[in-house]
Amino acid sequence: MAQTVAAPPQGKAPLNRPSNGQMSNVYASGRLGKPVPWIVLGISLAVSVAIFALFQMASGDAYNVAGAIVLTGVLNGLFIYITALLVEGVRQAKDRLVTTLVSSAFIIALAPLISLFITVLSRGTARFDLQLFSESMRNVVGEGGGVLHAIVGTLIMTGIATVISVPIGLLTSIYLVEYGRGALARAITFFVDVMTGIPSIVAGLFAYALFTLIFGPGIRLGIAGAVALSVLMIPVVVRSSEEMLRLVPNELREAAFALGVPKWLTILKVVLPTSIAGITTGVMLAIARVIGETAPLLVAAGFTQNMNYNPFDGRMQSLPVFVYSSYVSQGTDAQAYIDRAWAAALTLILIVMALNLIARIVARIFSPKLGR
Repeated sequence: MAQTVAAPPQGKAPLNRPSNGQMSNVYASGRLGKPVPWIVLGISLAVSVAIFALFQMASGDAYNVAGAIVLTGVLNGLFIYITALLVEGVRQAKDRLVTTLVSSAFIIALAPLISLFITVLSRGTARFDLQLFSESMRNVVGEGGGVLHAIVGTLIMTGIATVISVPIGLLTSIYLVEYGRGALARAITFFVDVMTGIPSIVAGLFAYALFTLIFGPGIRLGIAGAVALSVLMIPVVVRSSEEMLRLVPNELREAAFALGVPKWLTILKVVLPTSIAGITTGVMLAIARVIGETAPLLVAAGFTQNMNYNPFDGRMQSLPVFVYSSYVSQGTDAQAYIDRAWAAALTLILIVMALNLIARIVARIFSPKLGR
């Protein structure tokens, strides 16, 4: 008996599914290989270098490195768009163009930081020696001397500002996230935003005026500089801590409440440990924000050439003010003052880098461990 084969329904063609090899060929066709963007970048660089070399030969001016870099970026975006348009189509060409623009924007944003670090590193190593970290500028005119008094003053004032700012800022953020409702919370948020944007010199004038009312006019103290720094630091701590606390899932709070845990204990044992990594990072960013301030310390703490370990007695030097005063008040040997200023700037950058490294280590140690 002959077997009958059912015909496919009318209006629906039989599906011809490609094999695995055919599928791989379909996905592989019309795609640029991984080396192609780098080859296009190399061609763009070569064309840009050749164009500016011709301009240099024609005009006799110095070679414009910045112009060559900018032209390389423009040509790279144009060439990668044309190449992708011919091979992959309009959609992928637009995607590659946007990717190139985003990468170029990142490089442009990173270039000044790299240039700054290289400049400070190259010029600061001239006086980056043991004498720099073991002596002050007392009775030093010309060569020699060090920045030990400025390092000590910076660490003392920044440490006191941190002790003042972190509890106030953290408690304020806890209130805004966990308790704050109504007009009071809105007013606190508004004034925190206002404090975030105030000029640093205003904070220095506030601290100077406050201690002038207490001790009389003309007073310069290390504690006044610490208060000025805390005014700048508190809003940064509040904002960063508030965002980290809001990222804690409400399910964790509700689970603690369901077990009968009071709200204050839930905040202490659940919310804060969960967000401690982000809070630590925010605090370190706030410290890095204020440790390089010059104007408020110049107004409130003044400057001195002597060691001062007591923030409640006399003027106190800091690294930013030391850099400023070294450039402004150059003595008979101007190069010695400039070398010390660059070395102090390099020291300040290294301190900020060390603080950020410590923040990452602390965040990794105290962050909640995931897993079973």
